[in-house]
Amino acid sequence: MKDKKIRMLVFTALFAALIVVFAQLQIPMPGLVPISLATFGVMMCGLVLGWRWGALAVAVYILLGAVGVPVFAGFKGGVSALLGPTGGYIIGYLPYAALAGLAIPSLQEKYWGRCVLLALGTGVCYALGTAWFMHATGRTLAESMGLCVLPFLPGDAAKIILSALLAPRLRKAMKQA
Repeated sequence: MKDKKIRMLVFTALFAALIVVFAQLQIPMPGLVPISLATFGVMMCGLVLGWRWGALAVAVYILLGAVGVPVFAGFKGGVSALLGPTGGYIIGYLPYAALAGLAIPSLQEKYWGRCVLLALGTGVCYALGTAWFMHATGRTLAESMGLCVLPFLPGDAAKIILSALLAPRLRKAMKQA
């Protein structure tokens, strides 16, 4: 039991580091919210580690950024990054990972079920992030949706498809490691 917990802590730290790396792979966008692979890392955290360990990996990532380590997209860090226009999306990563990793075997075992969990997580992240973006920038819902949601839909759909395919293989490989 102790070995399994240590192993999961190591995997949790590795996945937190994975989000850091993926957050730096970005395409700047005019609306202050860059397109990055951070959400792909968050999806993989939930699907591979499960809701509890996946959310913990995301919490580690957020806490590192909150204390000033430049882990967020564009090598940003600090409380100001969390309070800035993109902070709601970063906070939205927590429920995103938890939803992605829900321990519902009937959903997790099926490709479409994983896609549904990821789509729900994406929706929650969009809702939290867009609400915070509106608050931080004073923009309307329509403007915020045009800047922060619509341009991201195709990429997020691709990330959902890819992570739903890759996660079971990675989970299997981790069990064998």
